[in-house]
Amino acid sequence: MIVEVVKSKLHRVTVTEANLNYIGSITIDEDLMDAVNLIEGEKVQIVDNNNGERLETYVIKGERGSGAICLNGAAARKVQPGDIVIIMSYAQMDFEEAKLFKPWVAFPDTKTNKLVK
Repeated sequence: MIVEVVKSKLHRVTVTEANLNYIGSITIDEDLMDAVNLIEGEKVQIVDNNNGERLETYVIKGERGSGAICLNGAAARKVQPGDIVIIMSYAQMDFEEAKLFKPWVAFPDTKTNKLVK
């Protein structure tokens, strides 16, 4: 049996920008991507703690160290700069493997989106 489990999670980051006129996706600071093992083009789910919106899109690399979390295209209508979001990706794996799997999770500073050591 194959199950889908949380692979990566950025818990409570602050949206820095919403760009309606961009082609689509979410721009994420490359440091944050590395911290939770996300890759460019990976599908992610975004949950907005401020308004309850849930949406899916894909990741593009943002400037390393910038703290960027920017929803682009249609997703920009679902969030506002300053909103707190959770970003998650999932992986499919064998049921027994999933029992042992530990996701990559980071809890950045919500004011700066910088990694807390």
